[in-house]
Amino acid sequence: MPSSNNAAPLLFDRALLNVRQMRAAKLGVEPFLLDRVVDDAVERLGAVTRTFSNGIDLATPGDQLRGALRDRVATLTAVDLPQIDSASLHLAPESIDLVVSLLALQFVNDLPGVLAQLRRALKPDGLLLAAMIGGDTLTELRQSFALAEAEIEGGASPHVSPFADLRDVGGLLQRAGFALPVTDLDRVVVRYDNAFALMQDLRRMGATNVLVERRKLPTRRATMLRMAQVYGERFADPDGRIRATFDIIWLLGWAPHASQPKPLRPGSAKFSLEDAVKKVRKEQ
Repeated sequence: MPSSNNAAPLLFDRALLNVRQMRAAKLGVEPFLLDRVVDDAVERLGAVTRTFSNGIDLATPGDQLRGALRDRVATLTAVDLPQIDSASLHLAPESIDLVVSLLALQFVNDLPGVLAQLRRALKPDGLLLAAMIGGDTLTELRQSFALAEAEIEGGASPHVSPFADLRDVGGLLQRAGFALPVTDLDRVVVRYDNAFALMQDLRRMGATNVLVERRKLPTRRATMLRMAQVYGERFADPDGRIRATFDIIWLLGWAPHASQPKPLRPGSAKFSLEDAVKKVRKEQ
């Protein structure tokens, strides 16, 4: 992942992302992933035994999240991500006590920089809860396109975005200064009649290819047909329907506060591992 100390490489065309998301709204948004993460966010916040007074919803599509959290947060304001990722989010230091962001951070070019800004904006003991697409998401589509293009066109171009993995994201939370960071992964496997049905859903999610280095010309028909054939051969169930993987990475971190648990200082443990092993051996 890029460092926030240097200019982040431009992987995503965020202006094009905005166009694709507006097109999805006109087509009728496919909500199954958003429904899932909104329900999960409500459940996760329900396990937090504190109240929140002033939070932001960072770039979550639609207004479903704000409606779902109406009874948990006194004020939850929608904040969009800037078109230029290095730009400021215009959040005052220590001005909010909650940030929730669902299905948005995977398209950020400078994720370390955005996390650092959110950390500064949170009051002590404020909470960040986010869900982003990552891991092995759409690995089947990626592999099928690569093989089809290699056969038909003599080389492959990127069709599926590169996604962060769980370990990367956990490290970024720590580097941004969050206390008690937690990450986990929710894998969703969805079945479709064919690859073209999957791609139609991706259009209705506003989640089609927005890579800066994407091929600008339309994909050849022969390549698309071969991709669908490869997908069916490699990733179909016995009933002929194909599988599509969506990995949702959850991030949770707190702005540091004196009341939070602290790790023990090195050497301060009252019992050593060696003593514990000796005790077990004596009891055997």
